[in-house]
Amino acid sequence: MTDARFEDGGEGPLRLVAQDAEDLKVVSTLVQDAVLPVTELKHDARHRRFALLLNRFRWEDREEADRVGRAYERVRSLLVVEDVCKVQSFGFDRADKDLVLSILSLDFAAGEDGTGRLTLTLAGDGAIALEVEALEVRLDDVTRPYRAPSGKAPRHD
Repeated sequence: MTDARFEDGGEGPLRLVAQDAEDLKVVSTLVQDAVLPVTELKHDARHRRFALLLNRFRWEDREEADRVGRAYERVRSLLVVEDVCKVQSFGFDRADKDLVLSILSLDFAAGEDGTGRLTLTLAGDGAIALEVEALEVRLDDVTRPYRAPSGKAPRHD
């Protein structure tokens, strides 16, 4: 048996699961600069699930787009966190239905016995903190990629 290679992935949709801090770094990189309206934050307390429907920049395709001179792409993706015990938001008004959020990073601070706090850091000093019983984060692309409206790759100076 051999390990999977990046080249074997082709152009299929991403379907990833993060269950530890190392896995989460990969997901965090892929959702950096994803944007979503505040109305696309959903907490299902009964099923202990928090979900975000976001428009993520396809970082995994950036080098290929540069190489062949093709437009940058975004894709609609579902980011789902399981086993959520508590949700807090800071630095933004969840009641502002016109607000658009931008994700900067995902970080996990482990607690005892697998519990911990997952923090979604947002542009503009906002954050969403999720207390979880165990770390399980899924990232699933749910549409075909589309041309990034700005035509540019996000930059961080």
